[in-house]
Amino acid sequence: MLTHILVRNFAIVEELELEFHAGLTVLTGETGAGKSILLDALGLALGDRADSGLIRHGAERAEVAVGFDIGGQPAIQEWLRAHELDSGGECIIRRTVNRNGPSRAYINGQSSTVQTLRELGEQLVDLHGQHEHQSLLKAASQREILDSYADNAALLEQLRTTFAAWQAAQAEHEQLAAAHQERAARLDLLRFQVDEMAQLDLREDEMAGLETEHRRLANASELAGGCTRVLDLLADNEDYAIQTLLNQARGELQKLAATDTSLADKLPMLEEADIQLQELASDLRHYQDALAPDPARLETLEQRLAQLHQLSRKHNTPVEELPALLTRMQAELAELENSDIRLEELEKRVATLAEAYRELAMQVYQRRMAAAAKLGKAVTAAMQELGMEGGRFEIAVTHEEDAPFSRHGQDSIAFRVSANAGQPPGPLNRVASGGELSRISLAIQVNAVEGMPIPTLIFDEVDVGIGGRVAEIVGRKLRSLAAQRQVICVTHLPQVAALGHQHMQVSKRTADEITVTRIHALSADQRVDEIARMLGGLEITEQTVSHARELIERADAV
Repeated sequence: MLTHILVRNFAIVEELELEFHAGLTVLTGETGAGKSILLDALGLALGDRADSGLIRHGAERAEVAVGFDIGGQPAIQEWLRAHELDSGGECIIRRTVNRNGPSRAYINGQSSTVQTLRELGEQLVDLHGQHEHQSLLKAASQREILDSYADNAALLEQLRTTFAAWQAAQAEHEQLAAAHQERAARLDLLRFQVDEMAQLDLREDEMAGLETEHRRLANASELAGGCTRVLDLLADNEDYAIQTLLNQARGELQKLAATDTSLADKLPMLEEADIQLQELASDLRHYQDALAPDPARLETLEQRLAQLHQLSRKHNTPVEELPALLTRMQAELAELENSDIRLEELEKRVATLAEAYRELAMQVYQRRMAAAAKLGKAVTAAMQELGMEGGRFEIAVTHEEDAPFSRHGQDSIAFRVSANAGQPPGPLNRVASGGELSRISLAIQVNAVEGMPIPTLIFDEVDVGIGGRVAEIVGRKLRSLAAQRQVICVTHLPQVAALGHQHMQVSKRTADEITVTRIHALSADQRVDEIARMLGGLEITEQTVSHARELIERADAV
């Protein structure tokens, strides 16, 4: 239930703070006073599109904050917990619109997206506008009204989930079936390519080793000659070999050490260098011995490298990535070879999901049929009270088993009406006049909302075009509805206003060329004056005031 609203710098509202109570709250005021501004502000707080044009002239930011008592709304509390926005039995929503920046939204003090705000708002408030009858002509709106009355939300969610799964399986099946026609040619190509690559026994990092070995064998003579020259410098030439010179240096150092013993500790360094040179020479001789030409091995390496480079060019893939390519091709080959099995599995899945969808669609149809009969009777009864004696309302629900699957089921739904006794029911837009359509719309709204869980209902001048006895009946229906949930109604009819449990007046004042809208709750005496104004216009007589008191007293007796 809506408990309070704070509005700052919104449209022509400078600052406004109101408290709301249970029951029926009516908002009245002269034409053009801005009765719908409060509803526009509430709509902004609940996720409507933000526009900097909503900011009051001369201000930089508009702000709307609303509070709801959700103590008796377990579904809303659970939704808040699921979104980690829970704050006990109260829900505070705040929305700001900045002139030079983005709008911001907050739920229980936490920043939120507008989409999340809208999802929450749809659970808190249901708004019925004065032009609701226009959307009533649309098939989608008629279906939504009937499904809401039938409490089909959970069942429709199952239907949508099943439809989505069927749609995905059907698409995969069609794709695989289309690919199946090209399967034979692709299979032959893949089998040839996989066999060709498998015969090469590809190994990871093979290329680097092959190239290293190939360079060594291809340059064996040059490497052997180079080793001979290095060995000659190290040890084999008795005249200038490093090892010969090192031995001479050691002999000289030994003589010096005999004279100065402090040089003796340098000798081990020369001896260690001699040992290193001997090991190096030994290693080079072994390397040189192994460099014997091997034409057969060289040819094998060249053939292997040629095969790998040829395969690389063929598949436009670097040699080092060929093993990974082979793995992917083997996987595709296995998938194609098993495609018959997968196609059969998909056919079974599509059939199973289709059967599940049809069963759910039939359940939806049966619930719609039951709800259509009940709502049709209720609206027909309301039409008699709303000045359409002899009129009849019915909802035609047709189930088409051969209709394409959709997320809404396989039903066509049509609201049909007979405005006068003896006339067969026909489509709303062909049978009902504008005034009749408005009254039919009101009858549908008042009856349809009874099955909805939304705690706060708002009616924005839905009583346009009616008056007298019918207006009082409308007010009584709204008051009756307010016994079950909170109802807020913007009205221009005194008969409706008199039936409110709480009465707020909207007024507009201009000072210093600035227009400001104000809203305030009326006391008992002020309420009499306001209803008298609504009854008598500019000429308010004692009789008019007396009539206003009579309307209020009669409403209090209801």
